[in-house]
Amino acid sequence: MDRINSSGYVINVSTLVSNSTGIPTPVPKIIVAVSLFMSFIVGTISNGLYLWMLKFKMQRTVNTLLFFHLILSYFISMLVLPFLGVSYLQNNHWPFGIVLCKVFNSTLSVSMFASVFFLSAISVDRYLLTLHPVWSQQHRSLRWAFRIVLGVWISATILSVPYLVFRETNDDQKGRMVCQNNCLVSTNWENKDKQTLRGWIHAACFLGRFLLGFLLPFLVIVFCYKRVATKMREKGLFKSSKPFKVMMTAVISFFVCWMPYHVYSALVLAMNQSLLLQVILVLTVATATFNTVFSPILYLFTGENFKVFKKSTLALFKSTFSDDSSTERAQNLNSETEI
Repeated sequence: MDRINSSGYVINVSTLVSNSTGIPTPVPKIIVAVSLFMSFIVGTISNGLYLWMLKFKMQRTVNTLLFFHLILSYFISMLVLPFLGVSYLQNNHWPFGIVLCKVFNSTLSVSMFASVFFLSAISVDRYLLTLHPVWSQQHRSLRWAFRIVLGVWISATILSVPYLVFRETNDDQKGRMVCQNNCLVSTNWENKDKQTLRGWIHAACFLGRFLLGFLLPFLVIVFCYKRVATKMREKGLFKSSKPFKVMMTAVISFFVCWMPYHVYSALVLAMNQSLLLQVILVLTVATATFNTVFSPILYLFTGENFKVFKKSTLALFKSTFSDDSSTERAQNLNSETEI
């Protein structure tokens, strides 16, 4: 996340604590840090369990492969959270050096792009399976899915290159070494002309991230599920739409959890240093970590209509992520067509 320069805030002394740099830390950032540490613990365990079950306890199918890499993108982002938590506890002081500054922030970017792209790929897969079962029967294979997976990771990596190049450490002259964007890759941080150009490049990066990492994929997801819902309603199979409900849970949680992040980025870009920015920061971390930690759990609960305790864990995973029910539903929807 982008650095917030809190020097412009008027904060009561009672809302600050000291850290190793000698600079007081605002309470909102302490809350953020604690949330990051807790999310790391819970998310690593829960997402790790999901990856293990999908990898070693379930048959490899298109559905399980796409879900495995979706949750892998969540798991990767979890590994960065403790380092961000330490930085927030020290009021954005970055003690880990320029290499980790670049690597960790670009890793978060890759995870963000990959997660939304995999959600988009899963929704398109549901769309094709439901509305074009003949094509799916002929082309929907593990080899096809592997190509999708490879394309998603390559695309996410390419789109994250600016966050690897532009992210640098900078001494803010207040005892802190901060990890922040330097869109000109210039050591002259104070030049007014360069600051203006740096702002334009930053705006372009934000716009690209918002369009490609949020708006366009979300529109694709909405279109696919709208068509799927219409088809299922026409055939009277809406009540048996377990995979559809699982995907809708993922979509809604993604929108709710990531929208504050883009609002926060826009406020940072506008240099809006207000109490609202601090509030949005706390909300952004809370919702983004909720997305990566608890969304996979919601898939299970939604897929089973909250009757999860009546089944074993393995049976629960199989009933939620198996391709069998999806294929059968597609055949029922198109029973008049020879497949």
